[in-house]
Amino acid sequence: MTDYRIYVLSRKQRLAAIGAGSLFGFGAAWMLYGNPYVALAAALCGMGGPRLLREQLRRQRLDKLRRHFKEALGALSALLSAGRSVENAFSVLEQDVAMLIGDPNADLLREIRAIDIRFRNGEPFEAGLADFAERSGLEEVRNFAEAFQICKRAGGNLVEVVRRTAGLIGEKMEVEQEVTVLIAQKKLESKLMMAMPFGFVFLLQVIASDYMSALRQGIGWVVLTACLSLLGLISWWMARLMDIRI
Repeated sequence: MTDYRIYVLSRKQRLAAIGAGSLFGFGAAWMLYGNPYVALAAALCGMGGPRLLREQLRRQRLDKLRRHFKEALGALSALLSAGRSVENAFSVLEQDVAMLIGDPNADLLREIRAIDIRFRNGEPFEAGLADFAERSGLEEVRNFAEAFQICKRAGGNLVEVVRRTAGLIGEKMEVEQEVTVLIAQKKLESKLMMAMPFGFVFLLQVIASDYMSALRQGIGWVVLTACLSLLGLISWWMARLMDIRI
């Protein structure tokens, strides 16, 4: 089964990330230094492209899994409220969730199917849920698996636990959405600020290339390198500030 805490890139994705990163590094270094050897050396920065792409795709997959899990809890709560047993509810849960999310190939559907198959082979539901919670790396799934296990052992109100868990996840996702909307403009502004120095240098090369000649020799290389390093540090710092997780 899939370990959602780790994203494995395909060969095509890895090559595309390396190519895009190398092209960006080569273009930026050529624009600033105007030296082919420095540009080729900067193209090696493309080797870090797969790591950035891997982290981005991993977060997207986890966010999608969290949304689908919320829908699954809502469907499970409705089934249990209708008087179905846990075993019977899980047997039809996959079909209900598939209609809700509209994606027959979703990861969560495969997990629901696996939990049901493991139960039919003699394993308790708690084991399947605990395994899914461990591989998902999501706090919501882990909390639900623990609450489900306690309810099964102590005889708690499972319907109320499922309903409250779905409500809490929904509230958390609403807060995250509000934060995302609030900082969306700031993210766009930060990207424009990081691109402006390169655009300014490009205009200088086109309009008045003589102004750049002094920076491409002697102490000018040191100044360019220091400015580029400072720009990269600021970009990393702004990305960290706006990476808000609820």
